[in-house]
Amino acid sequence: MADIKYYDVILKPVVTEKSMNEMADKKYTFLVHPEATKTMIKDAVEKMFEGTKVASVNTMNCEGKQKRRGMTFGKTAKTKKAVVKLTEDSKEIEIFQGL
Repeated sequence: MADIKYYDVILKPVVTEKSMNEMADKKYTFLVHPEATKTMIKDAVEKMFEGTKVASVNTMNCEGKQKRRGMTFGKTAKTKKAVVKLTEDSKEIEIFQGL
């Protein structure tokens, strides 16, 4: 496994209707590094966003979709999503506030 630093774990937030509705329950969805573990994701969120405390992390491995261009077939890259639930006394994540 590669040496992954905490700032390499979280790639970008997932902004969908479902993920925006879950923010009321203090659940935030991120695209993460495919080799990141749950403890690495927890540490990265707590270090990158001051005042946050993670209660739980759920992860999903998403396989790449098969795409076709002419007669050539290929696959898109695999991704990994993480749903991070914060504790009740935790501060909210600021990047989602203006959306």
